[in-house]
Amino acid sequence: MALGFVRPARPEDAAEIARIQLSTWRTAYRRMFPPHVLDNLDEDYLARGWAEAISAPPSSRHRVLIAVEQGESVTTVVGFAGSGPADEQALAPEEKPLADDVAAVTDLLIEPRWGRRGHGSRLLAAAVDNWRDDGFQTAVAWVYDADPVMKAFLGSTGWEPDGASRALDVDDLLVPQARLHVALAL
Repeated sequence: MALGFVRPARPEDAAEIARIQLSTWRTAYRRMFPPHVLDNLDEDYLARGWAEAISAPPSSRHRVLIAVEQGESVTTVVGFAGSGPADEQALAPEEKPLADDVAAVTDLLIEPRWGRRGHGSRLLAAAVDNWRDDGFQTAVAWVYDADPVMKAFLGSTGWEPDGASRALDVDDLLVPQARLHVALAL
């Protein structure tokens, strides 16, 4: 297991988060999405969105965390997680709003070259600690049907399908997702 830690993201981390997001999507999702969709993603646009999410979150329960790998002489941001109270983005089509005590993962990504080193587990553990501190009882996350790595990772930590599903329309290609959930009781 790598030496590393998790900390809250700072505004100056936004560009690195965007770089990791873009790199990870282009690697992990290259067979899932049309190539031109991934090629046309704008890293600067993503960075501006992350800067806002970090600097002006919608509530104190919205958080962005980063995973850092510690080397002898350098530290490297290798992944990130975003979460907050479950909102309309956490819902299946035509589903009623989820309870106020449900957290939703918006992003949980580790750059592929840094995978299998414990960073995802540290990010998820830190997020769970925050969720419990914020009074959440349950958490949900959407996973792509064609992403066995994320399904296996979350499944190994107790997440299970809750029966909700949806399909994202990505340039006229429907990309199916299933929602997982986990209870946060101590």
